[in-house]
Amino acid sequence: MKIDISKEIIFRTARSGGKGGQNVNKVETMVEGYFSIHDSAVLTDDQKLVLGHKLAARVNSDGYIQVRSQVHRTQLGNKAEVIRKMHDLLETALIKEKRRIATKPSAAAKERRIEHKKRQGQVKEGRRKYRGDY
Repeated sequence: MKIDISKEIIFRTARSGGKGGQNVNKVETMVEGYFSIHDSAVLTDDQKLVLGHKLAARVNSDGYIQVRSQVHRTQLGNKAEVIRKMHDLLETALIKEKRRIATKPSAAAKERRIEHKKRQGQVKEGRRKYRGDY
C-alpha cells in the first residue's frame, strides 16, 4: 500500500548549519516539508481519520505535519530526505495494529509463581533475629 504524497508536500528552504564552510552562509540547503492530512486528495476519508488520530501530536496549529532535513549538503538531497521521512511517517501510522488476545496463566505457571513466593518467604524468614525466650 504505497501512497505517493510527494506532489502534495509544500517545501520551504532555509540556510542550514553543519558542514559546507562558507557555502553554508549563502546557500539554502535545509528543507522543510509541510503536508496537510485534511486537504489531501490522495488519502481516503478513513485514512485521514486514522492519520489524524495517530499523528495528532505531530500536527501543528495550522493543521500541517512538518518534517525537516539538513543532513545532506545539497537542497535536492534534503528534499528527497524530507519526502522519504514523510512517506515513512504515514506508512507506519497506517499499519493496522493487531488486537491483543487476552490469555490466562497456565496451571504450571501459577504453581511456579507460588513456589517462588514460598522460597522468597523462607529467605526472609531466615533473616529474622532469633530470640531464645519463645
